[in-house]
Amino acid sequence: MSDEPGSAVAEEGTTGRSGQVVPQRERERLVVIGNGMAGARFVEELVARGGRDRFEIVMFGDEPYGNYNRILLSNVLAGIQDPKDIFINSLSWYEDNGVRLHAGVRVASIDRRSKTVRGVSGVVEAYDKLVIATGSRAFVPRIEGLEREGGGYKSGVFVFRTLDDCSGIIEHAKRSRRAAVIGGGLLGLEAARGLLGLGLEVHVVHLMKHLMEVQLDAAGGAVLRRALEDMGLAIHLEKSTREILGDERVEGLRFEDGSELACDLVVISAGIRPNAELARDAGLTVERGIVVGDDLCSPDDPDIHALGECVQHRGRTYGLVAPLWEQAQILADRLTARRPDAAYAGSKVSTKLKVMGVDLLVMGEQRAGNDAEEEVAYAEPSRGIYRKLVIRDGTLAGAILLGGGAPGGRLLQAFERGLKIPEDRAALLSSGSHAGAGEPSVGDLPDEAQICNCNGVSKGQIAAAARGGCRTLRQACAATRAGSGCGACKPQVQAVLELVLGSGAAEDPSAHYYVPGVPYAKPELVRLIKERGLRSVSSVFRELAGGQEDVASKPGLASLLKSIWGREYEDERDARFINDRVHANIQRDGTFSVIPRIYGGVTTPAQLRKIADVAERYEARMVKITGGQRIDILGIAKERLPDVWRDLGMPSGHAYTKGFRTCKTCVGSEFCRYGVGDSTALGIAIERRFQGFEAPHKLKLAVAGCPRNCSEPTTKDVGAVAIEGGRWEIYVGGGAGSRVRKGDLLCVVGTQEEVIRYAGRFMQYYREQARYMERSYDFVERIGIEKVRRVIVDDAEGIAARLDAEVQASVDAYADPWSEADSPIHPSQFTTLLPPPSGALAQAE
Repeated sequence: MSDEPGSAVAEEGTTGRSGQVVPQRERERLVVIGNGMAGARFVEELVARGGRDRFEIVMFGDEPYGNYNRILLSNVLAGIQDPKDIFINSLSWYEDNGVRLHAGVRVASIDRRSKTVRGVSGVVEAYDKLVIATGSRAFVPRIEGLEREGGGYKSGVFVFRTLDDCSGIIEHAKRSRRAAVIGGGLLGLEAARGLLGLGLEVHVVHLMKHLMEVQLDAAGGAVLRRALEDMGLAIHLEKSTREILGDERVEGLRFEDGSELACDLVVISAGIRPNAELARDAGLTVERGIVVGDDLCSPDDPDIHALGECVQHRGRTYGLVAPLWEQAQILADRLTARRPDAAYAGSKVSTKLKVMGVDLLVMGEQRAGNDAEEEVAYAEPSRGIYRKLVIRDGTLAGAILLGGGAPGGRLLQAFERGLKIPEDRAALLSSGSHAGAGEPSVGDLPDEAQICNCNGVSKGQIAAAARGGCRTLRQACAATRAGSGCGACKPQVQAVLELVLGSGAAEDPSAHYYVPGVPYAKPELVRLIKERGLRSVSSVFRELAGGQEDVASKPGLASLLKSIWGREYEDERDARFINDRVHANIQRDGTFSVIPRIYGGVTTPAQLRKIADVAERYEARMVKITGGQRIDILGIAKERLPDVWRDLGMPSGHAYTKGFRTCKTCVGSEFCRYGVGDSTALGIAIERRFQGFEAPHKLKLAVAGCPRNCSEPTTKDVGAVAIEGGRWEIYVGGGAGSRVRKGDLLCVVGTQEEVIRYAGRFMQYYREQARYMERSYDFVERIGIEKVRRVIVDDAEGIAARLDAEVQASVDAYADPWSEADSPIHPSQFTTLLPPPSGALAQAE
């Protein structure tokens, strides 16, 4: 390629939107530095406004790819999405739209005098107008031992900003056991959750007193920490990393307080810094970022504009995508003269944490700025709920919404549009449909209302896509890019479709897939698995998914296959969560808890002595009575689990599994003066019958010896209550966790044997028909108790005998998983390849 400025320009001209040929010399040359989310989005907006009639467009991009959605890198890391699925524009898109892209060419310098841009490859491009969209880079704090001798990071050290970073982390994780993420901000937590999904033990090391301090206050940070620890992440606050241990590869971290953490993978996610060096070297004003005015133009040069994470506007920089979209639209309007006076006045920002199992939406200010502003907060830390509003002059200045059921949609619309909010502040924080709460009706929103904040898609754009032929949610999302970021807007996208199309809206078949990576609903999937004799997760992917494995689908398939085949199931341990691989619950410090089976909560002095001896011998950090009337021994190192099981000589309590957990009992008629039924004996019989019973989600049972319900059977997945006359009421679909639901009465029976039969029949029907990770109370509500009763009690479908037989087959196939203490599945099953955390670290927690 020639070094002459603009030498690559063709002379013959191009075809404009009007159809006439516009000579190249009549068009200005527009050069865009940066093919990231801001630069590429700006070019898209420019082309959509007829910008090719006015400009010849040339782009430079550091990476050798088209444009991709960086928001979704955490999904790629977690295995939820394939890398190819996050690309927005392929390389062919640029050619098809008359855009010349220098892919994989970093810009070395800008010469304002000659109005040229030079790439590191030597290519030089002249410009009439220049747009700088160089984005940001990961901030890497000064840490000793970061680099190996000869330069470059040690093996196992990564930042998390690009697709190449993501690929490197995934590859290194295959041979890693314990990961540390330095940084407890938004990206750090998303990276940590992704690593957890890869089966690693993950520690988050954060310098500040609480997580996500930029977006959350201390109270919200504490609730978030608790929720993440419940997922298995280990959180270490107020920890400053001094050194990365190891010579050529990572072996651990040493902190300023002298404590250490052993690890073999480190991801640094300690914030970002604008890439402003090119602009500074070119003599443009740079403070924290490239300074621009409301016209997104440099005050030093009317022909140079900038947008995205590299710019500073009115003293502020932005690290979220919504402001980038606004800037791209405004600059495209100005340069195409569609709105030559368009001005950028700053953005109202909101962000969502993309961590599976945690619902967090943050917008605007996190605290009141003066006494005239109002703060309203509500918290239930045990349920992972924290909600806070900051109100200024009757409008919403900010909000923190953590935990399921928060009215995020309506509050977000009120925040973005500056709407007056109701005087009843409590109703605003409610999960219900009180005044001002709940999700907004899309029918009440104007066409310009933004539905997808990640990609800046309005209600009007989605409606236009529907009128243009999109009939399903997937089609609408593909056409508009709505829902392709965090995905939180998909219910509203569906609502717009239904508003425009009415009965013409169609349902996506994928909504019924049992797992996302295998394109079959559960009944058809089960039929094919049985017909083809598919006994392993890998064989299902090979036969039914075109050989394409999906990490997120593996646990669901493993559970389904085990419930279908029992002992014939071919166990592939990489398909299961760490808890299921080692038959114990991982704790936030990387140790495990051991819960032996104590049938019906009834134990003996000999068992108690064994538990006490084991707890002392293996230095358990806590011994706790669980909510299911069992004893939990916490703080056991992974490699010592087999020894603990041998010394206990008790069966597994299955406290880690998706399936039957425990049956809670009261003392019943044997001791209680109110008891009318022997709940203890029934509870023991239930536990012995169903131990190890796999299911789509955990199953908790309970038996009460009288209607006083001391053991809470009416709020369990299956519960039995003794009533007068030697009879038992059986309840199904109850819950008492983050959602409280009283179970529906299934039937009344006369014997304990019938309780066991109907309980087993219901659980088998549930595991055959329920979606993966669908709790029994959601299943009962979806199917309806009337249908459940017809199938289970009345045998209306003629399948009761088969259900009973399937239960018996599972019972017959049961083997205590703790027998693997003497015959592990593979040699390293209980091996920790790294030394355990030091005592100093343990004390620091």
